[in-house]
Amino acid sequence: MNQPLEALFEQDRAHFMHPSTHAYDHEQGTLPGKIIRGAKGIRIEDHEGRQYIDAFAGLYCVNIGYGRGEVADAMYEQAKKLAYYHTYVGHSSDAIIELSSRIIDWAPAGMKKVYYGMSGSDANETQIKIVWYYNNVQGRPNKKKIISRERGYHGSGIVTGSLTGLPSFHQHFDLPLDRVKHTVCPHWYRKAPAGTSQSEFVAYCVDELEKMIAREGADTIAAFIGEPVMGTGGILPPPAGYWPAIQAVLKKHDILLICDEVVCGFGRLGSKMGAQYYGIEPDLITIAKGLTSAYAPLSGVIVGEKVWDVIARGSQENGPMGHGWTYSGHPVCAAAALANLEIIEREKLVENAGQVGAYFGTKLREAFGSHPLVGEVRSTGMLAALEFMADKEARKPFDPALKIGAQVAAAALQRGLIARAMPHGDILGFAPPLVMTREDADEIIGIVKHAVDLVADQAL
Repeated sequence: MNQPLEALFEQDRAHFMHPSTHAYDHEQGTLPGKIIRGAKGIRIEDHEGRQYIDAFAGLYCVNIGYGRGEVADAMYEQAKKLAYYHTYVGHSSDAIIELSSRIIDWAPAGMKKVYYGMSGSDANETQIKIVWYYNNVQGRPNKKKIISRERGYHGSGIVTGSLTGLPSFHQHFDLPLDRVKHTVCPHWYRKAPAGTSQSEFVAYCVDELEKMIAREGADTIAAFIGEPVMGTGGILPPPAGYWPAIQAVLKKHDILLICDEVVCGFGRLGSKMGAQYYGIEPDLITIAKGLTSAYAPLSGVIVGEKVWDVIARGSQENGPMGHGWTYSGHPVCAAAALANLEIIEREKLVENAGQVGAYFGTKLREAFGSHPLVGEVRSTGMLAALEFMADKEARKPFDPALKIGAQVAAAALQRGLIARAMPHGDILGFAPPLVMTREDADEIIGIVKHAVDLVADQAL
């Protein structure tokens, strides 16, 4: 732990394979790295002692902010009492029993049971297995296709990487699988046909979905998966009326709805989950990230009553479902989740996300709504994004080689702010911890304004 910094970086380059990192550049040392040594509130500190405002909450996940000792204490106390035992064949723990009840209280009406994993990716793998099992039990072996959306993000596994509608998660991995289909991304600004209003665009999305269902056959389509607000695809709130219109199509064709709440759940939109915010009535819900605020890895699948009834029937007919993870329902992770939810409720962070998030969105629009580099300002709750365009009115993007979004993110980082250059487009994303204050929001916007102006002076 007391090794010289250069020795640590050498070991890092020699032995650590980083996710979403240029492998060759990292190994050769041309990609600068950081060792994060500490964090408190909305700020992190690196190996040089420099502090940064983390306006992306890690990866959308540190909802309660950093350095919450009571979460660490809860994990420690649980580990002393019971660090681990499996949950197979009906084994349980006090922590996971209490947590399951609490999660159902957070979920929309009609939810019944919780199945646990360690990440959003493994939770969505579980979702697809449940959906396939559900149709097999009902004697519908051909009803297996899953409809996702272009630019949706649902994980990095084999099926979940297929569900993800971003090309970089498919390239060189032989993905997507044939059973996964992608329909229109509901982003009016970039995807709507010329001259189309937002309500007309919703009708267009519905029509494209109906065409896909007709083409594939409703009797072959098992489920539709979507994030209430798209995250990694660009932080894309749907146009008004989108979710009610999509749900009507799914109900008509007996297609299950999986609501991926990995980003939106546990307060980020100013509601308990994104489902309540948009009036979504899911059959299955995916949770992770904000469930523990990333203090420990934990994910969940929330199973609705309709699906659970079929699972229960399937066990009567076929015995136990052959699906499980070693760490499902891990007691230390459950203790972290309980402490995290207690903080969110006690400090009214859901309400704070709604109120301060609205303030943040308003101030972003004031600062960048007419900025020559910015084509669109988007925000809902504690999610926001700036999309940079060469021509705002013509919706003409910059040459990708210019990497305008990455330039703005780098300029902000130099000024002590972490905002995310989104991976598909010139987009700067924000997903701050839910403890962000109005003063924090003002400071973030001031830094971003300097960064955007600097890049604009060079690009325009």
